[in-house]
Parts: sequence; structure tokens; C-alpha cells
Amino acid sequence: MEEKKRKPITNHVLILTSDAQDAGVKQFRIRTWIVGLAVILLCAVFGALIGYFVYEENIWQEAIERSNAQVRAMEQLQEENTRVKEEMEAKELELQEEIQMLKDEVQLLSTTLNEKVESEKQLNEELANFYLPTGFPLNGSAASFEVTEGEKPNAKIVTSEGVMVVAAAKGTVIAVNDDMEYGHNIWVDHGNGYVTIYRNQADPVVKQGDVVFAGTTLYVIGEKNTELGYQIMLNGEYVNPMDIINIKG
Repeated sequence: MEEKKRKPITNHVLILTSDAQDAGVKQFRIRTWIVGLAVILLCAVFGALIGYFVYEENIWQEAIERSNAQVRAMEQLQEENTRVKEEMEAKELELQEEIQMLKDEVQLLSTTLNEKVESEKQLNEELANFYLPTGFPLNGSAASFEVTEGEKPNAKIVTSEGVMVVAAAKGTVIAVNDDMEYGHNIWVDHGNGYVTIYRNQADPVVKQGDVVFAGTTLYVIGEKNTELGYQIMLNGEYVNPMDIINIKG
């Protein structure tokens, strides 16, 4: 006995009823492929909804993570800014202290420099005095002292035997000549515009080119040459020797 082949279901019946007494029964025939298509569409819709919610959840999770990352980044930036600020404030304070130290050093150096400048000034003045012919041209006393006036003032000084004629200040002997009135003359250039001239009959004990100092012997006064002629020039002009000698007092 052969089995009868089962016919495929081609229709589905949808029955609608109501609780009302007079309500009838309604039947709707729906083809199988329509039911299948509806099921597929429902599954697709549910799948889409589930996928959407999962996707949205992932998006929100990523957004939350990004937000948390931004918060952490902001906190790190704030910490870095605080650290940089503290470092800069410490550096500024250090620089201010260094500047104050430098100011103190400059003040100390300025004071020291002023002292050194003043000391140098005094030393230069003392050094200049070495070249200023304020000294008396004898190492002893004078019996008489007379200055003749005119274009070439000349101090005639009479002293005694054994006294020495000496340079009035440091300088260089620029000339040793014969002198018609006194016998010899010695010219000393002091390098500052002053030139002193010493005239006497004794033989000079220095020569041209010698460097002399205040008190260096130029002549030795003898019995017959007790008179000294003494002149001073300043920048090529003769001046009264008494005016220069009086500078020393």
C-alpha cells in the first residue's frame, strides 16, 4: 500500500471572534507565503531594533568613554598647569634673588670702584706733584733772593759755599749749555709744560738726557760761584718763579 503524498499547506485561516452574543465569527484566509513574508519582516524589524539599541548603546558607551578621557585630560592639563605655575613662580623668585644679589654686588663694586677712583685720583695728583717744579732749587738756605722783572723773570739767589743746586722736580735734562753771564745753564723739561733753567758758574754734574728727581744735584756751590740764576717756563712762556715756588708754600 503506497503512502499518500502530503499536500503542502498553501493557506492559513485567521479566525476572529468577539465576546458579544450576536457577534459572528470572521475567517480570513492568508496565503502561506504572505505569513512567511510577515514573519520575515517582523524578524527584520525586531533585528533592526535590537541592532539599533545595541549600536546606540555602543555609541553612548564610546561617548561616555570620550567624555571621561576628556575629563582625565583636563585634569592632567590642570595638574600640568599647576606644576608649571609653581615652577615658574619658583624660578621667578630665584631670579629676583639673583638680581638682588647682583644689585648688592654692583653696589659694593660701585663703592669699591669709587674708592679706587678716588685713590687713583689722589695717586695721580701725588704723581703729578713729582713733575711740578714747586721745590726750592737749593738744598740749603739762601742769603738773598731777588726776582728781576721783565719778559723773562729771573730769580737771583745768593747762597753759601757747599750748598748744592738741585732739581725742583722730576724731569729730563734737555740741554746743558755755556752761559755768557753765569758760565753754564741746565734746562730740565718736566713733561707737563714746565721747564726749569738753572744758571751757575760751577761745572754741571748732569748731562743732556739724564733723568733727574726733586733734590737731584745739578751744581755744587763753590767759594766763587755763590749766585744762582733760576727761571721757570710754562708752555713756552716765562713765569715768575716765586709764583710756582709759593704753590708748595
